[in-house]
Amino acid sequence: MGSGGEKSLSPAVAPLADAVAGLLELPLTSLSDDEVVDLLRGLETCARRLAAVSHRLLVEVQERSIPARAGARTSKRFLMETLRLSAADAGSRIAAVRDLGVWHTMDGGDTAPALPHTAAAQAAGEISADHAREIAAVMKRVPRGIEDADREAAEQILAEFARSGSPDDISKVGDRILAHLDPDGKLTDDVDRQRMRGITLGRQRADGMTPIHGEITPLLRALLDPILAKFARPGINNPQDPNSPTGLGGPIDRHALAEAAERDHRSTAQRNHDALVAVLQPGLALDRLGSHRGLPVSAILTMSIADVEKRAGVATTASGSSVPIGEALKLAEQADLFLAVFDHHGLPLHLGRTKRLATPAQRLALIAALRGCSRPGCDAPATLSAVHHITDYGKGGTTDIGNETLACDHCHSLVHDGPGGWKTIALGDDSRFPGRTAWIAPRHIDPDQIPRVNHRHHSGELLADTLARIHEHNRQEHQQHRRGPGQPPQPGTTAA
Repeated sequence: MGSGGEKSLSPAVAPLADAVAGLLELPLTSLSDDEVVDLLRGLETCARRLAAVSHRLLVEVQERSIPARAGARTSKRFLMETLRLSAADAGSRIAAVRDLGVWHTMDGGDTAPALPHTAAAQAAGEISADHAREIAAVMKRVPRGIEDADREAAEQILAEFARSGSPDDISKVGDRILAHLDPDGKLTDDVDRQRMRGITLGRQRADGMTPIHGEITPLLRALLDPILAKFARPGINNPQDPNSPTGLGGPIDRHALAEAAERDHRSTAQRNHDALVAVLQPGLALDRLGSHRGLPVSAILTMSIADVEKRAGVATTASGSSVPIGEALKLAEQADLFLAVFDHHGLPLHLGRTKRLATPAQRLALIAALRGCSRPGCDAPATLSAVHHITDYGKGGTTDIGNETLACDHCHSLVHDGPGGWKTIALGDDSRFPGRTAWIAPRHIDPDQIPRVNHRHHSGELLADTLARIHEHNRQEHQQHRRGPGQPPQPGTTAA
């Protein structure tokens, strides 16, 4: 085992090393913006394919028992010592090769990977290690008793979605698939959740700090999220800023909050910590928590009448988390209820007013329908979003539910008429998503100026889009099979 110098390079790797050396010396200042982006994408594709090559090598390492001969107790320890990897990185690679590697039988034959569609997508450079890891996490939750065909279909859907979607959204698509495979919600029931619940305070160290870890139930998450959404905002409850607003009691001065946010350099974890210090002060009553973006600081749950009737499924909170229907109904028994009625496109029916600011009822309707920021790609939940006029109020836009959407503070600031500004429009009845807010990116991002809708808060739409692509691909393959090999595709179709 060499130490990593050039003389120890395998002849098979030498051309790759030369190519990398050439890229390191490549002058970049002469490249255009488009060329820089193309180079970045090309490198990412190669890096993803190299991960698949690494899987092949790790299969050889383990099947030949190389770690044992090297004196390492495990393959993970072998990678840590040989490649100087962290324990987390080495463990992640070993877990990946179990799912994506091509292993061999005693007679030398190949066995298909446990996740064949995912392995093929990564080998083609179309998905990353993060995509593959998220797919594997979903597949581990599929019931053991499920039919093999259903299991394979689930993995195919996830792999196909990963080709164009974000790793962060795979779990959302997976939840929809698992709900279809297990409609009664028995994969993880309330007994399992209560068994896993717990918060542990570690031993206090000499420096006074105490580590904390644990797992919280959906109920506690739903109750905690709105408190953190208000009291952990940038600028609020900053112990290092004597002029930082507390958010307790009366309304917050928006100008003072904006100035405090500019001075706030805390991490999200630090802001969460300081928020809990604020709300856990002795003698603080919950009714002093005030409001957040025009609504009381409390859990806001949205559930479908179908799930209520079945007593199955989950309710969605304004912060994007979920609560089992049974627990949501228990919370509702102690709450002030609002009935929101939606049309068949999932949009709220008319709620309008002549003033600029949206009413609490309008905001509740938007939270229930949109669940978060409407700009494509943004995952900010409703608790971190403001009501945005699709057609600006100053340009004659009304404060009606049909002219309102949700946008987080950052995305809201992107909408303007100057250079680099985004635009928002309401899609017409001839659209796939009538009434929804579409965002048009500036020309340097999207020269075609195509209006796009955010699907990140609507896992059903992500799943439907992926299924449509799979069906279209299968249809084209079927047509090609009927025409026979070598025949061109029909006009209006794309070769698979």
